[in-house]
Amino acid sequence: MRSRVLFRDSAGLTLFLIGAVAVSLPRAAHADDVTPPDVPHDLQVPVGNTAFLVGHADGTQNYVCLPSSSGFAWTLFTPQATLFDDQDKELITHFFSPNPSENGTIRATWQHSRDASTVWAAAINNPVFVTKGAVPWLLLQVPPNGTREGPTGGATLAGTTFIQRVNTHGGVAAPADCASSSDVGKKAFVPYTADYFFYKAASASDGQ
Repeated sequence: MRSRVLFRDSAGLTLFLIGAVAVSLPRAAHADDVTPPDVPHDLQVPVGNTAFLVGHADGTQNYVCLPSSSGFAWTLFTPQATLFDDQDKELITHFFSPNPSENGTIRATWQHSRDASTVWAAAINNPVFVTKGAVPWLLLQVPPNGTREGPTGGATLAGTTFIQRVNTHGGVAAPADCASSSDVGKKAFVPYTADYFFYKAASASDGQ
């Protein structure tokens, strides 16, 4: 198992303590074998979608210290992570990049390591903070035309509709290290892990 997107806790976001949430840890990477995790209501994927892929992420959340309305704060400029399958083989790379279908808006991006299919998505829930010092759990939605096949027709991620980020550990930069004008421009590369679950529109063969 491994894990990771970014939100500053300086924006007044509520910290949710979810001691009762038990998350299943599926051990498969293909559609018929992926069991969705148990998550709070705000992170549930709409009916009509089915989990088809899970990747265990290991990498960093990369921040830069900038002035903010409250003084100074870390601003995420990209995650930099690799997602692995259950055999610890590289599956997907994760980062920020411009989404061509949204006029170049910067979005969280996942690119399949073998067929180069790519998906862009944006968080649609209030961040759910489960573990102190860890980036929040998220539900991300893929916009219309927010996927792209690889250059040779690879399509592993091309049907993605939603992505969940759960089981996060680490990834939060220390506020004390971005507290004055002398810190502006400083960067922090904070290790984190997470599990990412990828969903597609359900078909009749999925039993939905």
